[in-house]
Formats: sequence, C-alpha cells, structure tokens
Amino acid sequence: MSEFELYPEKPQLQKQVVRSNWGLTVFTIVLFIAVFLSIYSDRADFVFFLVLVLLVHEFGHFSMMKRFNYENVRMLFIPLMGAFVQGSKDRYSQKESLMVVVFGPFPGIILGSIGLYLSGVYQMDWLLLLSFIFIFVNAINLLPIDPLDGGQLLKLILIRQRDLYLMVFALISSLSLIVVGFLMKDWLVAGFGFVMGIRVRAMQKNFQLRKELNELNVNYISTYEELSNRDYHMIKQVLIKDKPALAELNEFSMEEGNTILASHVSDLLIPPIQKDLSILGKVILFTTWILLFILPLYLMLTLNFNWYFEKL
Repeated sequence: MSEFELYPEKPQLQKQVVRSNWGLTVFTIVLFIAVFLSIYSDRADFVFFLVLVLLVHEFGHFSMMKRFNYENVRMLFIPLMGAFVQGSKDRYSQKESLMVVVFGPFPGIILGSIGLYLSGVYQMDWLLLLSFIFIFVNAINLLPIDPLDGGQLLKLILIRQRDLYLMVFALISSLSLIVVGFLMKDWLVAGFGFVMGIRVRAMQKNFQLRKELNELNVNYISTYEELSNRDYHMIKQVLIKDKPALAELNEFSMEEGNTILASHVSDLLIPPIQKDLSILGKVILFTTWILLFILPLYLMLTLNFNWYFEKL
C-alpha cells in the first residue's frame, strides 16, 4: 500500500479572515466609557484618562502587528476588563513577537515617567493623575503573569513551547490573581483568576494529547499548510480517540465533516517560532524591563509632590 493510500491528502482549510473594523472598535470604546462613567460618575477625568492610556498601550501593539504583517489585526475594548489587540501569523519571529509585546507597556511607562517629572516641576495636578494612570496600567501589564504582557514577554525570551512549562506557568498566574483579588477584595481580579483556571484545564488536556503525539513521533510544531499528510491523520486519530463524538462527523456532508476535523487538528498545532534573539538582546531586554520598574519609583521618591497632597 502506498503512503498516499495510507495517508490521503489532508483537507484544505480556508483561513478565517477578520477585517479591521474601526466601527466596532469605536463602539466598544464608547461602551467602555459608558460603563465606567456609570461607576465613577464624579470622576470623568479619570475615565477619559484611562481610555487614553489604554488606547496608547494597545495602539503600540497594533502598530507593530501591522509593521510585521500580522493578519486579522483588530483592537477591542472590554468594559471593566481592559482592551486587547488580536492578530496572527503562520510563522513567528522571536524578535518581532517581542517588539509587538514591548511596544504596549514600554512606551506607556516612559510617557508616564516624563509626565510625572513635568507634573512635579510645573505642579500640574491633571498631568500627575494622567501620569500615574500611565505608569500603573503599564507596570501592572509588565508583571510576569500569564496572560499579561509581562507573562508573554517571559515566555518569548525563554522560548519554552513545552506544554508542561506553560501549564504550570498559567496555573501559578491563575492562583496569584485569585490570591491578590481576595487580599485586595477585588472580586473582578479574583474572578479573572478563576476564569484563567478553566484555561489551565484546557491546557492540561492539550498536554496529554501532545504527550501521546510525541510517543507517535508526530511533528505538531507546524503550520497547517506544512503539516504532512501522515502527521495530519495521526493527529486526527488521537483526537477521535479522545473525543469519540468526532468520529460521528460522517453524519455531516463529507466536505463539512472533513473541515470540522481539520479545524480541530489545526487548533492542536503549535505555530513555529524563529529563535533569532541573541543572548545580548535578552540581557538588554531584561535590563530595560527592570529599569522601567525602577524609573517611576525613583521619580516618585525624589520629586516633591507636597503641593498636590495639600490640595486634597
């Protein structure tokens, strides 16, 4: 029996195209503002400053994704949660991915530090508030917790694609958010930690599946287009064994059933990433990361803000 007969050609999988929809982005921003104004009706300045900070942060991610030709890039705001930018590529570069991540929080902390200095020198209370929001939002994002920017940054520097490492990292992040939420009595943060715990369960399932694929010598670190027919069919059989309901897809039309199976196979793949960051680059990045935590603390300790507290 030939290899083609044993492993027929895998189904074609059409890429999902999600066009940038600035109308939807504006709608989510308006909804975000409306929800926050209903809570902080007497602090409209805080709400609009927060939206400005999030816009600057997310536009940093957005601009880098566009610069490196990511597909399906879009920006959305989520009331009471924050904002995010989505985008994807078939093949990722370590350098490019790091640029996408750091161009969110790094410029935000730098802008906040400049504003902090100017507000201290010229005693502008509105600029002091804006600067604190810039620093707080972006510094929180730089904490090494998954899925914050700091967590993504750490994973990209270490380039660990092993599911066990990522699963433990996500579990620690989830537990950390739950503990911090309870200590601060912030149930939104605690709830987000519990939601992340559900994600950890899904990662555990993928860990088990990929462990079985390793034993079968299947290469799942691949794009769907480059996946061999043999590896496709091996992954499909492992998925059907794990989820017997997938074997009943013949109830659909042949084409529709194959497409659904192909999408499940694609979801289990890990996109390849080119390791193109030198040791010196990692040292510079780590150093910058630490300095951006120290800089605003130094300014807060050395500048005189008594004029602000006297107004309170």
